[in-house]
Amino acid sequence: MHIESFEYFYKVAMAKSISKVANSVHISQPALSQQIQKLEESLGYELLIRSNKGVELTEKGLIVLQYADNLIRTYEAMLEHLEQDSKNSQIIKIEACWPIATYALPCVLYKIKNKFPHHNYELISNTSQAIEENVLNNIADIGVVYGKPTADSLECYEIGTDNLVLVASDDYEIDEEIDFENLLKQPFVLLNNKLNIEEILIDKIKQLGYKSKELNILYKSDSTESVKSSIFKGYGIAFVPYISIKKELYEKRLKQIKISDFSMKYHMYLINKKNTRLSKSITEFIKYFKKIGKESLC
Repeated sequence: MHIESFEYFYKVAMAKSISKVANSVHISQPALSQQIQKLEESLGYELLIRSNKGVELTEKGLIVLQYADNLIRTYEAMLEHLEQDSKNSQIIKIEACWPIATYALPCVLYKIKNKFPHHNYELISNTSQAIEENVLNNIADIGVVYGKPTADSLECYEIGTDNLVLVASDDYEIDEEIDFENLLKQPFVLLNNKLNIEEILIDKIKQLGYKSKELNILYKSDSTESVKSSIFKGYGIAFVPYISIKKELYEKRLKQIKISDFSMKYHMYLINKKNTRLSKSITEFIKYFKKIGKESLC
């Protein structure tokens, strides 16, 4: 089977329409239907239920959809790698958790670029789980994640730590140091970006004999900037990575609230795939990152 069949299947599954995709890719509907039918015959399962209203995925179709996007991106990454190799040039693809990519890595990349001017970088933010999967699937060359990776087939090297700190606007009425029980009285804007903040808070609440519903959450957001914006407006307090609010603390636009009986710390790791042939550029990058990374994070 050809990767093109997976591409057509993925587009049809997302659009829920063969006709819409046929128009967008400029082929006839019968030709597109035939491509998907060939994929179904190759796999031995019906993937789509067709009707006048469009298409719906079968149970087997849902399974194939989970893998189709990765298959397509891995194939495209391979083609790009082949093209770069033929030009004796390579873009090093780096994926990092959003706070790390935004606030910590730029200084490191600047120094490594000065050391190796021939390096070229593409930096993308993602969740730790997605980064691990993309490194394993050769979609990313290098990852920088919170927490030690779970896959045994990944090399990892600790590059530093980041604390989750409790912050409020500078004029927000709250003591500079409180205990966890008094913390429950405050309204929270919760950062919900795979750092397990809510789970850690709920676990602490249960240890103290309270119920999870006693945590006063105004709303959740996967954007650090959205959370910071709400805090600036005095809507409540929030736990955010220290590297994301260093500047605001220094400028006294935000203030840190210490908790006498509670803390959250995250280790940051540089990861790459084990037992794989690394290019000279990636090998140079990893070696120099390990040398300067801990001291060079912004």
